[in-house]
Amino acid sequence: MGFFGFLILGLIAGALAKLILPGKQGGGWFVTLLLGVVGAMLGGWLGGLIFHVNLQGFFDLSTWLLAVGGSIVVLLIYGLITGRRAKK
Repeated sequence: MGFFGFLILGLIAGALAKLILPGKQGGGWFVTLLLGVVGAMLGGWLGGLIFHVNLQGFFDLSTWLLAVGGSIVVLLIYGLITGRRAKK
C-alpha cells in the first residue's frame, strides 16, 4: 500500500481512535486526524517490523487493526504531553 493509501487509512483510523478513546484530547478533529495518519504509519511500520505483517491490502483486517492501534497509541501520547503542559 502506498503513501496515499496510508493517508486515507490514517484519516479514518484517527477518527475511529478519537471515538474509541475516552475523555478529551486537545487539538480538535484536525489534529486528531493528522495524529491518526502518523499513528497509521507508525502502526504499519511496527507491524511490519515486529509481526512481519504484509500491509499491501487496504481492506485487510490486520492493516486496519495496526492503523487504529497505532493511532490510539499516538493519541494517548499526545494527550499525555498536552495534558502536562496545560496543568503547569
